[in-house]
Amino acid sequence: MDDDGYCERCGHAQPRRRDHQEKELEGVAAVSDRGLRHHRNEDAFALATASLPDGTPAVAAVVCDGVSTAYRPDDASAAAAVAGGDALLAALERGAPVEEAMRGALLTAFDAVAALAEEEAPDGAAHRNSPACTCVSAVVTGEVFTVGWIGDSRAYWVPDDRALPAARLTEDDSWAAAMVAAGLMSEAEAYADERAHAITGWLGADAVEVDPHVAAFRPEGPGVIVVCTDGLWNYAESAAEMAVAVPADARARPLSSARALVGLALDGGGHDNVTVAVLPFPATVSRAGSPPAV
Repeated sequence: MDDDGYCERCGHAQPRRRDHQEKELEGVAAVSDRGLRHHRNEDAFALATASLPDGTPAVAAVVCDGVSTAYRPDDASAAAAVAGGDALLAALERGAPVEEAMRGALLTAFDAVAALAEEEAPDGAAHRNSPACTCVSAVVTGEVFTVGWIGDSRAYWVPDDRALPAARLTEDDSWAAAMVAAGLMSEAEAYADERAHAITGWLGADAVEVDPHVAAFRPEGPGVIVVCTDGLWNYAESAAEMAVAVPADARARPLSSARALVGLALDGGGHDNVTVAVLPFPATVSRAGSPPAV
């Protein structure tokens, strides 16, 4: 290995701590992997559990995907995940409405990423794009769960009863989504275009507009929320495909299910970093008492 951590024989990077990470808390689990083609993992996640003022448990996952064409994408995703997760749980614990807390968390994550652009950069780096990432988050509170996002990382709903329809809960901030929304192309045509994954919304100092999307859902039955980067959904894009990919026992075994979904992406070619969080609904945690953990 040379001083930069790369093998002098094959050119591959020495394994880093972020190459593969797993975490499980009561009621939520996540797995992140570098994939098979990238030299580093530019995804990041944060998990947290806390209690609302009335004792209702809150379980949250934040998943971020660094923009590879930007400077320091791995630092951007890490900063957004930590800042967003901390802000979300702090707001919920002091009694803020859930949708307000989610929107504030995304804006806090934006501030954390934008601040990276103000740090002193090595020679030549000042002419590159500012650090940037996408972000998607979900929080389960009682009989409702809330999703917030900026960019093209996604959230899906997969019910326990697979006879019921699964649903994609987010709309991408991307060129393809804009073409479809404008009626200029079909979804199949748009996503087949080489410009499909060019994002139109992100966290970072050079973002044109920062407009977090927030939506709340009240399912009639149990299931799981899958929060993921495009490293997964490129291999299971539609809600129906995601429902097939999610193991039947996902609500009882979220970590095992997150591992299986990452495995699906790796078996499919692992062209990108892949990060997946699985949140059982309703939350499988006891009421009150537990301190927050991130």
